[in-house]
Amino acid sequence: MFRWLAAGLFCSAAVILATAVSGSFSSVHAGVEDPGRNPMAAENVQRGEKLFTSNCAFCHGPTAKGSTTGPSLIDSSLVRHDKDGDLIGGVLREGRPDKGMPQFASLATSQVSDIVAYLHARVLATDSRETAGPKSGYQLKQLLSGDAVAGRKYFEGQGGCTKCHSVTGDLAGVASRYQPTELQAKILYPRGKASTATVTLRDGTVVQGTLAHADPFYIAVIDANGAYHSWERSQVKAAIHDPLGGHLELLGKYTNKDVHDLFAYLETLK
Repeated sequence: MFRWLAAGLFCSAAVILATAVSGSFSSVHAGVEDPGRNPMAAENVQRGEKLFTSNCAFCHGPTAKGSTTGPSLIDSSLVRHDKDGDLIGGVLREGRPDKGMPQFASLATSQVSDIVAYLHARVLATDSRETAGPKSGYQLKQLLSGDAVAGRKYFEGQGGCTKCHSVTGDLAGVASRYQPTELQAKILYPRGKASTATVTLRDGTVVQGTLAHADPFYIAVIDANGAYHSWERSQVKAAIHDPLGGHLELLGKYTNKDVHDLFAYLETLK
């Protein structure tokens, strides 16, 4: 049912609806944030667990850690960034019909509140209380050890991040799109953008495309028509462009403080 809770943005109507019920969640967070209490013991959390079991566990597993049919909600960026139901409540009410998640409009406001309380308690219990230690992510407050002001300075200066990124463009709202551990991984090891290559043959013909293979002896590209071309390196001139090369270069320059500061700054982009 919550298959797409981790997916990202939600419609304004859903947010408004969730906000309308947010007042009922304050007591949940007061209990969850008390380190001296078991977050799963609160009455509303226990009610939420029953509702979750009957409505959500089929897809997301009995402890919200996911199953073969639905993702883990413990790792969900949306769940971890939810405040007083402002994100979860909207998804419950509206569903994600285009992604296969039905709406649960029949749930009473108090029931939505209880499910939200349960999910927040599960995140806290998973991160901090399980005997085997955190298994899937950490609380944001555990990761925010850096200085956001210093991180911004690094982003705009020494790190050279503005050469490729913009906080009002591709990084706008990035902290809302990814859970904290996922965002940290993307800072250090981004993926998804393929390298390209321009190959110049001896007769002057130029072939450009997505890099399919490169080693000291051969290079191959897939051109815009989907055709595969390969050559011996000794027979051509090749220029490879790696759009993630800047990140690779930074791996040898980052200090631990740089990474923590940069993460702290990016977490402000919501």
